[in-house]
Amino acid sequence: MREPSIETVDSFGMAAERQFADVWSRTVLSVKERRLLLLGLLVGQGLDEQTEVQLDAALRAGDLTETELREVVVFLAHYAGWARGAKLNGQVEDLIDRVRQARAEG
Repeated sequence: MREPSIETVDSFGMAAERQFADVWSRTVLSVKERRLLLLGLLVGQGLDEQTEVQLDAALRAGDLTETELREVVVFLAHYAGWARGAKLNGQVEDLIDRVRQARAEG
C-alpha cells in the first residue's frame, strides 16, 4: 500500500501574501497614496520590472489615471534622475497604449 503524496505548501509565499494584503488593507493611507509611494521607491531603486507591474495595476484598477501617471513621470524624473525618468516615461506611454488598445478591442 502506498502512502498518499504529500502536497508541498509554500508557507513563505502564503505568509508574504498575507503580510502584503494586511499592509495594503490598512486605512491611514489610501491605495492611491500607497501606489505613489511604491512607484517612487521602485523607480528610485531602478526596479523596472516591478515598476511595470505596479504601473499596470495602478492604471487598470483606477488608482491612478493616465494624466496622474504622466505627472508621476515628471516628478520622479527630477528626483530619481533623467535616465530613470526616461525609462519610466517609456513604460507609462507603452502601458497607456496597451490599455487603450485592449479597451478598444474588448
